[in-house]
Amino acid sequence: MFLLHEDNNLGIFLYVFLLSFGYYLWQRWSSNSNLRTADLAGKYVFITGCDSGFGHLAAQTFDKKGFRVIAACLTENGAASLRAAASKQLQTVLLNVTDVNNVRLVAESVKKEVGEKGLWGLINNAGEMGPSAPTDWLNIEHFREPIEVNLIGLINVTLNMLPLVKKAKGRIVNISSIGGCVAICSGGYCPSKFGVEAFNNSLRQDMKAFGVKVSCIQPGLFQTPLSDKTKVRERKLNIWNGLPSDIRKQYGEDYLAKDAEKKEKLIQRFQNTDLSLVVNCMEHALMSRCPRIRYSAGRDAKVFWIPLSYMPAFLQDYVLMKNKVKLADPTAG
Repeated sequence: MFLLHEDNNLGIFLYVFLLSFGYYLWQRWSSNSNLRTADLAGKYVFITGCDSGFGHLAAQTFDKKGFRVIAACLTENGAASLRAAASKQLQTVLLNVTDVNNVRLVAESVKKEVGEKGLWGLINNAGEMGPSAPTDWLNIEHFREPIEVNLIGLINVTLNMLPLVKKAKGRIVNISSIGGCVAICSGGYCPSKFGVEAFNNSLRQDMKAFGVKVSCIQPGLFQTPLSDKTKVRERKLNIWNGLPSDIRKQYGEDYLAKDAEKKEKLIQRFQNTDLSLVVNCMEHALMSRCPRIRYSAGRDAKVFWIPLSYMPAFLQDYVLMKNKVKLADPTAG
């Protein structure tokens, strides 16, 4: 009986090993199996949030690879800066993803441009951090801003562009965040990114029958204008100055300084500066025969945030609370 039990365990081990090894080989093959550049040249790609950061670099990168890039920028200055850095083939449009009429008109212009080719790639990159502060400091408008841009705007752009992507049997790439896996900060940013994850999942399932592949990218902490620490601190200070006296007593007058110190340590430990890590994920999602369902970008995402997201809630709370300032007197007021 003992020998039989050992044989069963060995069989199970070998089965799991072979299955894991086979999956590893398939992943290596699919990662290196790209569509021919010649087949992709001239295909249209629409990217939102191209004024700076990931979108700005992505637009330049895909332009150099021969794609017909239509880059959506929020400001004319951002559009002009991008045109100066790219070929004459790249086109820019002004787009506020929260403006329903603006989105509709841009989608109509893209439809005329791409014609029967359709849209090979849609990269939903536009994003807004919004105020990051304790929940009891905030009002509903503080939550509304990032949710309108990161989630509602992303969904609306997708809905308007979807017929064009279906026509091309193309790709959709949604830029989420590790904030869509773990609640790394308070405010509207993480709720918006958790929403992006859910929308991405349902969209991926709905589009399978049409040959459209949907991917999601989860960047870690990156140095971009979106997460500019000076802007984040200024917004937090403005909210603090408007708080009632009882809440300020609960948190303590030195709360902001201590919080800034903790956040600076977090940035020094985890922040990535190489934006191409995210753009490389976009590139694989558009050019691979077998794009991944999810991509994590940045060492911090791969080795810390994503693994943390699979941990029990009590363990997540313990780790994340280490980055929060102890309140001066929660009973004050």
